[in-house]
Amino acid sequence: MTDQAVEREVGRARLRKEDARLITGQTNWTDNISVTGLLHLAILRSPMAHARIERIDVSPALQRPGVVAAFSGRDLADGLGSLPCAWPVTEDMVLPDHPPLALDEVRHAGDPVAVVVARDRYAAADALEAVEVDYEPLPPVLDLEDALAERAPLVHADKGTNRAYVWPLRTGEDFEAVKGRADVVLKRRYEQQRLIPNAMEPRAVVVTPLAASGEYTVYSATQIPHILRIMLSTVTGVPEHKLRVIAPDVGGGFGSKLQVYGEEAVALTVARKLGRPVKWTESRSEGYLATHHGRGMIQDVEIAATREGKLLGLKVDLLADMGAYLMLVTPGIPILGAFMYPAIYKMDSYEFTCTGVFTTKTPTDAYRGAGRPEATYAIERAMDELAAEVGLDPVEVRRRNWIRHEEFPYTSIAGLTYDSGNYEAATEKALALFGYDDLRAEQHKRNERGDTVRLGIGVSTYTEMCGLAPSRVLRDLRYAAGGWEAASIRMLPTGKVEVVTGTSPHGQGHVTCWSQIAADVLGVPFEDVEVVHGDTKVAPQGMDTYGSRSLVVGGSAVHRAAEKVVEKARKVAAHLLEASEQDLEFRDGVFSVKGSPEARKSIQEIAFETFTSHDVPDGMEPTLNSDHVLDPENFSYPHGTHLCAVEVDTETGQTRIRSYVCVDDVGRVINPMIVEGQVHGGLAQGIAQALYEEAVYDDEGNLVSGTLADYLVPSAADLPDFVTDRTETPAVSNPLGVKGVGEAGTIASTPAVVNAVVDALRQLGVHDVRMPCTPERVWEAVRSAQPEQPTGSPRKEASA
Repeated sequence: MTDQAVEREVGRARLRKEDARLITGQTNWTDNISVTGLLHLAILRSPMAHARIERIDVSPALQRPGVVAAFSGRDLADGLGSLPCAWPVTEDMVLPDHPPLALDEVRHAGDPVAVVVARDRYAAADALEAVEVDYEPLPPVLDLEDALAERAPLVHADKGTNRAYVWPLRTGEDFEAVKGRADVVLKRRYEQQRLIPNAMEPRAVVVTPLAASGEYTVYSATQIPHILRIMLSTVTGVPEHKLRVIAPDVGGGFGSKLQVYGEEAVALTVARKLGRPVKWTESRSEGYLATHHGRGMIQDVEIAATREGKLLGLKVDLLADMGAYLMLVTPGIPILGAFMYPAIYKMDSYEFTCTGVFTTKTPTDAYRGAGRPEATYAIERAMDELAAEVGLDPVEVRRRNWIRHEEFPYTSIAGLTYDSGNYEAATEKALALFGYDDLRAEQHKRNERGDTVRLGIGVSTYTEMCGLAPSRVLRDLRYAAGGWEAASIRMLPTGKVEVVTGTSPHGQGHVTCWSQIAADVLGVPFEDVEVVHGDTKVAPQGMDTYGSRSLVVGGSAVHRAAEKVVEKARKVAAHLLEASEQDLEFRDGVFSVKGSPEARKSIQEIAFETFTSHDVPDGMEPTLNSDHVLDPENFSYPHGTHLCAVEVDTETGQTRIRSYVCVDDVGRVINPMIVEGQVHGGLAQGIAQALYEEAVYDDEGNLVSGTLADYLVPSAADLPDFVTDRTETPAVSNPLGVKGVGEAGTIASTPAVVNAVVDALRQLGVHDVRMPCTPERVWEAVRSAQPEQPTGSPRKEASA
């Protein structure tokens, strides 16, 4: 055998198979797709946040050049149902109708009201101005607390309330009792600003009908082709078996393409009505209004502790902005975070209450991390506040509270069983790489001198729940789908391998990693493995890609399916070598008889023998192909320690990240280079929330940060060099020992950066800076603060 054949693939920093095609422009984005007779859609959107539609007339648009058709919501109502919400988190959750095109009322700026169909996209866009709409303005609903006030204007008047649901979780001892014996009680309020996803590729959809059979192929820039197929069938009435959904090359998603959007349903309905293929592609500014937003929460956090800094209890009251409608998993996003507020810490009591609130803003839904970054931010900010209150170093207060490595598996106060971890090892490695003690010494000297530019050091220790599963847990959370994943291995007669996966990548490197996993199990060269995905006809089973689940669940399914191939091949090999199965060894893709290594058959030879079927065991199917559907035993729990040093100019408010170190434990690593890329990308997005990004609305509910000129996204030049490293405690709940890495950087980095900013200014009396920590906000915080007094004995209660 060649060296290439025997060298293990898992753990190698392989260049991605996907990249050559992507970087040379040989891609197939949805907007690239063109078919004969293609028509283009343009969507007319409400300029008002809340209004009643008094009249809408699309007929003037029909007079415009190139226009083929135009429809209001009423015109398409017979073929379009309400958009789905798959996560009714409580039995009494308020679930308003969500028409893909507004019927009587618009409820956020950008709510779609009409569609124009033309022979090219420019004619369609130009004709939108001819559509006549009369609006009667209604009061906007913007502030979460005001929305819950008595006699507040209602987003959905027929529901009689702006409260979507109340979801409680209470575990351990009674919080008030624990609070009563505490030496220190801290109350803090943190705000999670709304974020707008900025994937490189905008959303797009192409629908091609096959009139003779009533079949439709839907191409969509989506993370969820399988889920989209099911939901489009329910919304439009097209039978599921007549729908084929294809996710071509997808240029990023970050959760924003984990959605069933109205434009997809409208495109399918228009194609069905006209019998013609249609395409819709959003503009960047349109996406800011119409693609769902992330975050949007007010967190009231209360912690009870001893004077030695030992946590006793945690209470979280959360107001979560749903926006105008409940989209696919909108109500469940903050509930995911409910289990993560206790993080890596031990305590006696935990109380959590989430209130979902309707507002006249773009709906919120999944955004990288989905509920868990918000939870990590709150607890890690609170831990820094506790350290300051009791006069301890922020790292030391964490050491006194975290779960120790010898205590795993450990059931957290929130009810999750963490299977493995070593927070001590990750933290010690990060501290050493960071030069923590030296930076603290430098900070002390600069503070004593009263430097204008202050040095701040931020700490964030985190864990997260990944691999959205198991299905029975999702059932208990009232989630409509399961957490399983499917994979198939097809052994071709020539010895090559096709891996069919139900996960659908949009930048994660599935093709490369799945090839490495299959190559190792089967003992075939990496180059001989092809990965097929993203097409519901070719890969008919799948639960798709989100929540750092692809490797943990999908990769594990590939591993199990490949093992089944080996076991099938073992039977054929035993037959051909005239040996018992127990006497065979399988190594590096070759079966050999124990004690007689010259009696051997490679798995590629067996694949051809099985194809001919001339000499296979009696009763055996003539194929090695194997399927596996895996429903995981548990979530997976990556963890790590992130450290950030910033320099803050107290005269201008400018913040500069001086150094950033992170040590993550993502379990067994399949491809170190891909892990590194995922961490870097996550760090960029987490830092962006801390310092740059915010969706801003005016008093009328208009989005005033609706372009890249107003909504700040950092470039590479705005970010520091990252120092990254890993520790490794394999997961025990999946066959690969992997934990997931797609969201880790985003989850950990935001509190690390904000903790650093506050740490730089704490001696000046600053206890918080609202995100994003812009120069203006930092400057205002410094100007309004009172100098910090020396810490004495802990106060019984402190609020901010």
